[in-house]
Amino acid sequence: MTTENLQLVYTLLCDDVRLEMGNKISLMGVFQNIMVEKLPVSLIKFAVVNHWRGSGTHQTEVRILSPDKNNLIVTSQPTGIELAPGGFSDNVSFFVNVVFSTPGTYWVQTIANARVVDEFPLIITDAGSITGVQTAEEISETVN
Repeated sequence: MTTENLQLVYTLLCDDVRLEMGNKISLMGVFQNIMVEKLPVSLIKFAVVNHWRGSGTHQTEVRILSPDKNNLIVTSQPTGIELAPGGFSDNVSFFVNVVFSTPGTYWVQTIANARVVDEFPLIITDAGSITGVQTAEEISETVN
């Protein structure tokens, strides 16, 4: 998505991010969904990495919303990024002790300059939900 000389190239979720020599970042435990034995679950730490391209000074933040999009689960502090023309920047938002109470599709929003520029699903599943899904798939395969 693009807004005022700013383009979000990609967003990744991961367990941790480290800054290495040469200003490189290392991403640990990249994930797209969360599957746990039992809910609620409290994630001790995770990160949302946004890779931006463009120019100028911008304000960004990341929010995670409940499945119905009516409740804010967590939000990052607003972060300023400054890009030279044609430049890029990696912005990392760390979250600690985030509680997901129920299974469902949560929403990760990336905001730039007070506008939502990207939104994608984060599916939270527990063992009970997984068993139900597998059973339904097995029944479906048997019928076919």
